[in-house]
Amino acid sequence: MQINRTQLFRASCLSLLVTSLSFGIRAGILDKLGSDFHLDATQLGSITATAFWGFPLAVVIGGIVVDIIGMKRLLVLAFLFHLAGILLTIFAGGFWTLFISTLTIGIANGTVEAACNPLVTSLYPESKTTKLNHFHLWFPGGIFIGTLIVLLFVKLGLSWQLQVGTMLIPTLIYGYLFSKLDFPVTERVSSGVSMAGMYKALASPLFIFMFVCMCGTAITELYTEQWVPVLLKDIGNPILIVTATSGVMVLGRGLAKPVLQQFAPQTLLLMSATIAAIGLYLFYTSTGNVFVNAIVFGIGVCYFWPTMLGFVNTNLPKTGAIGLNLMGGAGMLAVSFYTIYMGKYIDTIVAGKLPQGSTLQDAVKATPGSSLETLYNQAKSAAGIDVLHISSFIPIGLVVAFAGLVIYMRSRNKTAPLKTVAA
Repeated sequence: MQINRTQLFRASCLSLLVTSLSFGIRAGILDKLGSDFHLDATQLGSITATAFWGFPLAVVIGGIVVDIIGMKRLLVLAFLFHLAGILLTIFAGGFWTLFISTLTIGIANGTVEAACNPLVTSLYPESKTTKLNHFHLWFPGGIFIGTLIVLLFVKLGLSWQLQVGTMLIPTLIYGYLFSKLDFPVTERVSSGVSMAGMYKALASPLFIFMFVCMCGTAITELYTEQWVPVLLKDIGNPILIVTATSGVMVLGRGLAKPVLQQFAPQTLLLMSATIAAIGLYLFYTSTGNVFVNAIVFGIGVCYFWPTMLGFVNTNLPKTGAIGLNLMGGAGMLAVSFYTIYMGKYIDTIVAGKLPQGSTLQDAVKATPGSSLETLYNQAKSAAGIDVLHISSFIPIGLVVAFAGLVIYMRSRNKTAPLKTVAA
């Protein structure tokens, strides 16, 4: 068996590109879906959240079985789920078909990460955090490409169904590539760590701490990006805001190697949380250039996801694939719950600003250009700013948590140095 790690890494990046295209395109068409199918923020929140809880469902189950069935079989399943989810979305006819198709894509996305995160750490054990950043570069990269597709297709007057259909191309390519390549065993298997040893390592206080922090970093990054087109609908071009944020993240993750040579992962996480908090603060207070705010926010969230995974796998290697995938599952599940809660919160605020006798559904179905529609949009914009204000407290909490992590790691390294592993 010959392992071609370069081709495997490229195919992994392509599969993650499909995952992120689903986020970018969905962010771009979310408001359009609301108007086409007469969906309120609670319903849109439920549809969007479905992808986020389909992901942890798949990533946790995948993390448990990946050592048993192998990464190749898991990625074949991801391909089939992606194919089914994309086709179901294209032919969706309302809330429930969108709900099921989004769930299917969420399961596909989780299955990709369940296989590819341990694949990357197995292929590059000497530079885990750096290569995880390079791999996860394709998440904001796909969002960047996806939002540009939305902008182009809207300008050309093409339907959202065609926008979703563009995801079929990379899906078919990555499915073909993975079917032809040989795969290594996971790092846990190759290092001889038992299943019992892996599960025992999950009880480490450090892992539990990072598990909780992952919820905050994921909400800060993913909820904001997914909902900016709705929350900031009347401020500039919200799709371009997402594009700017994603572009900064692509550049930052591409430069992960020199950055990690200058800063320890825990220090980088502290810096990221600080900048992300500032970025969200600027979003809900600044009347200046929103693209500057987007760049600041993008710099803040850039290193969150891959550095969290790299830190855990480097400092707690016995947690193996299940450790990586529990981290990812925790992040996505937290985003799911937060999205559902905030969708209901937005509707509550908006309903309170409507004229007496008008219901939320009346406003959703209001005639374009009517006074009710204008009032509804103004109420949504005000609610969006309020949501960003509330969300800014999450990275502020992370600043405190990661400051404690920096202090802990310094004391740990002085008393019991970790085995040196290249970033």
